[in-house]
Amino acid sequence: MCPVALTDTVNISYTATLESGEVIEKVPATKPVAVPIGSGKVSMAVEASLLGMNPGETRTVHIQPEDAHGPHYQSLVHDIDRSSFNGKIEPKPGMILSLTVNKDGVDQQVPATITDVNDESVTIDYNHPLAGKVLTYSITLHAIGT
Repeated sequence: MCPVALTDTVNISYTATLESGEVIEKVPATKPVAVPIGSGKVSMAVEASLLGMNPGETRTVHIQPEDAHGPHYQSLVHDIDRSSFNGKIEPKPGMILSLTVNKDGVDQQVPATITDVNDESVTIDYNHPLAGKVLTYSITLHAIGT
């Protein structure tokens, strides 16, 4: 059989980890997923790493932030007055909120992570939780075209 090409659909399993070894996503070999190359079902960098692989092959790739969830922008980290919560919730680090922001005159709901809380303020990070992180994928190709 020919190796993976641009028009193929492949069945893969994979484990995605951070540099610390923390697993952030896993598709087990017992339940591989079908991925049409170019579909965006997985990141373009992961798709590109599949090209040229043969069934049964496993490959480990390191995806840089710019090819994953982008760099971490300090400009997207804001301190807001704790009183803004008006006692509706008790903010805690790690909480993910859906906040309304106005962009170009249009209100939009965006996720934000609380990263720090003190008596006066709450630090909110609008970056993707994986922004600025190198992701490592261990990918196994199970089949091509099924």
